[in-house]
Amino acid sequence: MRRRPEPSEFFEYYRGYVAQVPEGDIVSILRAQSRESLAFLERVTGEQAEYRYAPGKWSLKEVVAHVLDMEWVFLARALHFARKVDAALPGVEQEDVMAASNAAARPLSALLAEWGHLREAGALFLDGLDDDAWGRSGVASGRDVTVRALAYIIAGHELHHVGVMRVRYLGQ
Repeated sequence: MRRRPEPSEFFEYYRGYVAQVPEGDIVSILRAQSRESLAFLERVTGEQAEYRYAPGKWSLKEVVAHVLDMEWVFLARALHFARKVDAALPGVEQEDVMAASNAAARPLSALLAEWGHLREAGALFLDGLDDDAWGRSGVASGRDVTVRALAYIIAGHELHHVGVMRVRYLGQ
């Protein structure tokens, strides 16, 4: 079922992300959210994409790459658990992933194109799941999580970081 996940379906760390997601069909929310976020980010200039609001912080473009990378991770976990692969998945250290991402060398437009395609592929995958698959769970980063929770984590993670980009990077 596509209902909001119970707190027991995900690690407490993600509670704030899940709480940000509005009520409604999560697949429709993911599609609408992607359209809104991409439309917002397509207006970012090259100079804005390179901006860092403090020393040692990621550039706006690197934040986009982080959201994209984590969406890949969360979707891979959802696929793994929905298909009943019986093995735990390791954690992901975001700083290590960013260091290997090559985000700084990629144009923002390429990152946004990848994000749009990934989001649509993820929505198609999630839309094809039956009720049983939505409730399946597995272990990632040493914690139990359901497929349903992962869909909400994807949405909430994006909402969080787009909010950060608006406020800390673009002063909106």
